[in-house]
Amino acid sequence: MSVSPTSAGLPDAGELEARIIEALKTVYDPEIPVNIYDLGLIYDLSVDPLGNHADIEMTLTAPGCPVAESILESVENATRHASGLDSVKVKLVWEPPWTPDRMSMRAKLELNMV
Repeated sequence: MSVSPTSAGLPDAGELEARIIEALKTVYDPEIPVNIYDLGLIYDLSVDPLGNHADIEMTLTAPGCPVAESILESVENATRHASGLDSVKVKLVWEPPWTPDRMSMRAKLELNMV
């Protein structure tokens, strides 16, 4: 008999993912008044409740971003705080390159891009 995370008293991956997404929406690039999730900077999020771990792949709007380290640290801290997971790995990727097409409609409206 297998034990699911929910039956073992742990939240399931979907619940953790939803909590992490809400936390990511509190992280902002200091130069852009839109959160990183709606900007489309989060490329992948995977959660392993049994392993007590999350992996996040993200990018930045520009490779030379002067606050890259602080944004990555904010993503890790927000994820860990919202999820209660012991381990969070944030990987910065550049492929595919970020474009404004990745932004949510909400972000585009906020930046008057529609």
